[in-house]
Amino acid sequence: MPRPSPTRRPRPRPRSRPAPPARAAAAPRLARAPEPDRRQQILDTAAEVFAREGYRNTDLQDVADALGIGKASVYRRFASKQQLFLAAVDHGMLELRAAVEAAVAPVADPLEQLAVAIRTYLAFFDEHPHFVELLIQERAEFRDRTEPTYFAHRKSGISRWRRLYQDLIDAGRVRPMPVDRISDVMSSAVYGTMFTNFFAGHSKSSERQAQDILDVVFHGILAPGRPAGGAAGSARRRRR
Repeated sequence: MPRPSPTRRPRPRPRSRPAPPARAAAAPRLARAPEPDRRQQILDTAAEVFAREGYRNTDLQDVADALGIGKASVYRRFASKQQLFLAAVDHGMLELRAAVEAAVAPVADPLEQLAVAIRTYLAFFDEHPHFVELLIQERAEFRDRTEPTYFAHRKSGISRWRRLYQDLIDAGRVRPMPVDRISDVMSSAVYGTMFTNFFAGHSKSSERQAQDILDVVFHGILAPGRPAGGAAGSARRRRR
């Protein structure tokens, strides 16, 4: 008798595997930049992060996250938070000097150079208020520094303006006086105006503020032909 064919059991269908969970999107990372560019990117970003969060509340990881790079990339260039902070302040002052020099370069007349320099100085801090904040934080966090960054840069660049004042005196356009006196007064005027603008705001443009400073400094507040009397006149006579 023929044997009955064995009953075939249906093969079990392969179970469908669940799709793997989607990976969280990684933070966007900057394309690899040449070393000087990457250093400047770090300094620009660090200045903004320090200004926004404060020195004590900022970690190098915050700067790295803002740039989309690894923390090690920051550490390779700056060994500590303090080093990065002070480098960011220094970077701001170098940017200020470069902006002033570029604006003054095509100007021939010394008095117009002075007007352009003051206008550019005030406009720079208007456009980059985070650098003003860093100057304040530097004073608060590093009071033991013998010379704050701002004044170190002022000292290194003041000779150019002393020569300009001396040229104006030699040309008879400014009355004879020690050029250090002019430098001190002009520097204090723009420095104070910068901080006043930062804390209180201002209703005048940088150009108008520069014109006001020059008008008061070079033309004074006395009417023409009216000598200063009292203590002011005595002080002026003693300085001659």
